[in-house]
Amino acid sequence: MELKINQQIKQFNAESLSIQSLLDLEIPNKQNGIAVALNNNVVPKANWNQQLVSETDEILIISATQGG
Repeated sequence: MELKINQQIKQFNAESLSIQSLLDLEIPNKQNGIAVALNNNVVPKANWNQQLVSETDEILIISATQGG
């Protein structure tokens, strides 16, 4: 499966992935304070386990940062 994550094309050896399983592969230790958009639509964290991604989907992972 080919996905575009934060403007980079990545390949995955899976036919089906949820957003949560994708995050477990990509950023297993940094899942607090992030937001995920799938094809320009924000996906609530409560839906990450149910929301499946498809071939050629675009995913944006945004991390909250501190500063002023």
